[in-house]
Amino acid sequence: MNIYVGNISREVTETDLKDAFAAFGMVQSASIIKEKYTGESRGFGFVEMPNKEEADKALAELNGKDLKGRNLTVNEAKPRTDRPRNGGGFGGGRPSGGRGGFGGGRRF
Repeated sequence: MNIYVGNISREVTETDLKDAFAAFGMVQSASIIKEKYTGESRGFGFVEMPNKEEADKALAELNGKDLKGRNLTVNEAKPRTDRPRNGGGFGGGRPSGGRGGFGGGRRF
């Protein structure tokens, strides 16, 4: 089971995260998502546990529990869906220059 872990303190390492979940069973992987340019934690990560029963126990026990000063948010990760790219968020892909109205911004 893939588990989402949110509200992770910047002081928490991937080893800390793995150790917290390992108390409930086998942990296949633990990763903290980091900023692309700075390498700093973005405050969330994912833990993969192959045994569903162990993962469910970890979810129940660790959700809301303190880890290095912050209460974790722990739940089953939802599958990632790719978001469509439509012009980079600048007006949905419309050509620039006009303010709407008649004829793409021209006044008659």
